[in-house]
Order: sequence, then structure tokens, then C-alpha cells
Amino acid sequence: MEEKSGRDDKGFRRLLVWQRAHGLVLFVYKLVEKFPKSEMFGLTSQLKRAVVSIPANIAEGQGAGTKPQFARYCDVAKGSLSEVEYYLVLAKDLEYITSEEYKEAEQLRSEVGFMLYRLIASIKK
Repeated sequence: MEEKSGRDDKGFRRLLVWQRAHGLVLFVYKLVEKFPKSEMFGLTSQLKRAVVSIPANIAEGQGAGTKPQFARYCDVAKGSLSEVEYYLVLAKDLEYITSEEYKEAEQLRSEVGFMLYRLIASIKK
């Protein structure tokens, strides 16, 4: 059954930026498994909430129906991405993750950021 909007049946899942953001979520979830239990309701919770917000807002925005709404949700995702950036720095500085893990996470985060920036620019044209 074809959607009225003309989008394919995969919706947001077809967006490369969503795919990369989802990959970042999976990577971060593996990272936080080794955080101290004392951080369960602190940094672990905050980092997970922020990272999940990125692809969730992309998905919600894509389904919102209008370009301005999509751009607004993508802006929210961009804000969450900045939060994740700080939480990763903090996790590294607290030695919850190694420098290599940080570099890998930051590379993924940076890639999502670039793609999100380009998506927002294309939506606002």
C-alpha cells in the first residue's frame, strides 16, 4: 500500500543520517555498559537519553509532514548531538572510556553532525 505523501515504505529508515545516528546509539549503549554502577542514574542515564534523542527526533521530524516541522526536529536532534559531545568528553576525562573509544565515538558523532547539518541546510532551501 502506497503512502499518500509519496514516501517509500521505510520512511525515516531510508535516511542515511538516521542510519548513522542509530549506529551511534548502538555504539554508545555498548560503551556505557562498563560505566560504574554509581553512574546508572547520572551520566549513563543522561548520555543514553541524549543519544537516543538524535535518531528519534529525525524519525519524528520526517514523519511530521512539512519541511519546517522536519527542520525543527532536526534542530532538536542537533542540540542533543551537542549534549552527547560533552558527555563523551566527560566520560573520557573520568576515565570511563579509553581515548580510543572516545575517538571512535567522536568520529561517529562528528559524521552524524555533518550529515545533520547538510540535511537541515537542504530542508531549509
